[in-house]
Amino acid sequence: MTNHLASIDGLLIDIEGVVMRGNEVIPGAQEALQTLRARGIPYRFITNTTIYCRHTLLERLQAMGFSIQVEDLFTATYAAARYLQEQNAKSYYPLLLPDAQQEFAGLDVDEEQPDFVVMGDMGASFTFARLNRALQAILNGARFVALHKKRTWRTEQGLYMDAGPFVVALEYAAELKAEVVGKPSRAYFRMVLDELGIAPNRVAMIGDDIESDVRGAQLIGMQGWLVKTGRFRKEDLARGIWPDRVFESIAEIFA
Repeated sequence: MTNHLASIDGLLIDIEGVVMRGNEVIPGAQEALQTLRARGIPYRFITNTTIYCRHTLLERLQAMGFSIQVEDLFTATYAAARYLQEQNAKSYYPLLLPDAQQEFAGLDVDEEQPDFVVMGDMGASFTFARLNRALQAILNGARFVALHKKRTWRTEQGLYMDAGPFVVALEYAAELKAEVVGKPSRAYFRMVLDELGIAPNRVAMIGDDIESDVRGAQLIGMQGWLVKTGRFRKEDLARGIWPDRVFESIAEIFA
């Protein structure tokens, strides 16, 4: 038996593709988390999911049988809301689904001259009119915040376009770069590490995205562990990014 956990004192865990896939729990995920708790290894969930506010995602995870509290859960929507608060924002224009917008309670929605344009995943709700309104707001001086720039996400019907391609389209039109607050943002990882209270070199990030999870973690000094249960494709291992560990699933960390 290999002791994969000997080199770490804490673990950051992605959600979609690592402990669940759609509406299904990945086999062995709950048992792996129970073993982590039993061994006293602290962990936090860190996700780029942008279609829910943190409390809705928490309820969804609890309903699926995960023993998790709100302080264990970090989302890109939560990171963005905190960032806007730190920037003393008064208004924003959301390219977000309604549930995700709950994270930004207290900010006025302004379609003309907002302080920020905040962009997550809207799926089929992305329209030319909404994107063009966001462009006009940015040209009027709004700062452009993207929750992440992932290219795709895996569904039962195959790979779907994620928010990234739409972010890049708006960047191209506005001739500027978005401020990315989700993974692989160093500030996002730093927020969770500070709460965990463990030095980066003693923490691993386990995820299914070789760019956002593995490389993002490695750039801040953590180990990057890759699982094959989510968006992983074998071509990922030919991108010049070398995971510190590769597992068939999260259950294998105890194999």
